[in-house]
Amino acid sequence: MERAVFVYTTWPTTVEAEAAGRTLVDRRLAACVNILPGMISHYRWQGQLERAEETVMLIKTRSSLADAVSDAVKELHSYDTPAILVMPLESVETGYFGWLMDETEPAPK
Repeated sequence: MERAVFVYTTWPTTVEAEAAGRTLVDRRLAACVNILPGMISHYRWQGQLERAEETVMLIKTRSSLADAVSDAVKELHSYDTPAILVMPLESVETGYFGWLMDETEPAPK
């Protein structure tokens, strides 16, 4: 049975996140994306401690599209190694789940 998932990723700017999010929805890889600007990240990259202002994106999609969403994020992203985390959802309200399935295309077999 198909399940809903969140795909979490971050972007260097809200403008880049919005362009990518619109593309994901337009391609029917996502029913919806939520873009949350204003996050501050601290992380180690190539041996250096880094600080960055980023934008969070939560991508709402079906589990069978998680790989296609990941590929599209990598294609659209300016980072060499974007954060892409797929999180299964334990429960989704029935009406919302139906809408999510209607707004995304099943993964090709």
